[in-house]
Amino acid sequence: MDRALSMLGLCARAGRLATGEPATVAAIRSKAARLAVLDENAGPNTRKSVTDACRTHNVPLFAARDVGKAVGKPGRMAVAVLDEGFARRIAELFQA
Repeated sequence: MDRALSMLGLCARAGRLATGEPATVAAIRSKAARLAVLDENAGPNTRKSVTDACRTHNVPLFAARDVGKAVGKPGRMAVAVLDEGFARRIAELFQA
């Protein structure tokens, strides 16, 4: 999981990541998101809105700890990966 979070940080530095619940949900709804990651400590409203958006738009969703810290924005509870290549690699790392 640490490697997946490191890859999320790289994705953020490349500018291919939407951070925060509103931006994540907007990216999912606009079909720009290829994958979403939700912090395990996210509140119930954030968890519900991101989960519902992912389910509706068939976007893979993963959970991890300290997502905001990994992307250099502490306190962010949800992120959406906007790049297909990054999304594929991050999904592989989460599933490993």
